Amino acid sequence: MSVWIILPVSLPVFTITGIWVVYAMAVYNQHVCPVHNWLYNESCEEQLPSQRGPELCCTLDNIPLISKCGTLPPESCFFSLICSTGAFMVMLITLLHYAHVIEKHQNCVLNMASLSMGWICAAGLTMVGNFQVDFAKVLHYVGAGVAFPSSMLFVCFQAALTYRLAKTKVEYWMGHIRAGMALLALIALVLSGVFFCQESFSLQHTSAIFEWVYCMIIMLFYGTFAFEFGSVSADTLIVLSKGGGFPSFSLTVHKPEISGGLGHHQAENLSVL
Repeated sequence: MSVWIILPVSLPVFTITGIWVVYAMAVYNQHVCPVHNWLYNESCEEQLPSQRGPELCCTLDNIPLISKCGTLPPESCFFSLICSTGAFMVMLITLLHYAHVIEKHQNCVLNMASLSMGWICAAGLTMVGNFQVDFAKVLHYVGAGVAFPSSMLFVCFQAALTYRLAKTKVEYWMGHIRAGMALLALIALVLSGVFFCQESFSLQHTSAIFEWVYCMIIMLFYGTFAFEFGSVSADTLIVLSKGGGFPSFSLTVHKPEISGGLGHHQAENLSVL
């Protein structure tokens, strides 16, 4: 078994644990309200950080969206670190999986599309983590608008790719698992987006819960790559060193034959003489 199996396992462990730690810090510092809180108000006499006691007055600014949990320091520092590190790990996992498919099978459109979506998702995740929603709202929403759809397309492409390359019963079962996770992620993403656009406090709180569910599913989906990474070897890295199956373009310029041309001109000169 290859040591590369640690990589897809460590991604969900690191990111899921990290964002829940960020959530716990945000709740402790009263920057957001707890997930179990369903009571919201239009306004409060005192801001949430100034309140004391078990009963808190929460507004829409305190809904525990993942981005909201990582908006203010000190949790914003950890949130940026988690997103940036997670984005790098996503790029590495998708690249190695891309090369592994070429090594064991052959390259295809689904494989290249999955790689593209994985890297686009990593770029969006980096923007989400480093541009907090309260201070750089436009850039944050651009990053979220890139990360959420691309991650959804990535898991869909990977589920389809798993079915296409499956040859054994275990591989088909892995395809079933990934297809189920992709379906659950799609439902969670759609419901989160629909509820987020509503004015109801309870529906926006529900949107936050579905956002958490969606992110957990996506991270666990990356963990399923441990199934393939157990057979990643030095040959996989050799595939990457040779270009990873990308089309190569020759820059060689074919020079015309000039020997015949020189002989022709010499014959014309002799005839003139």
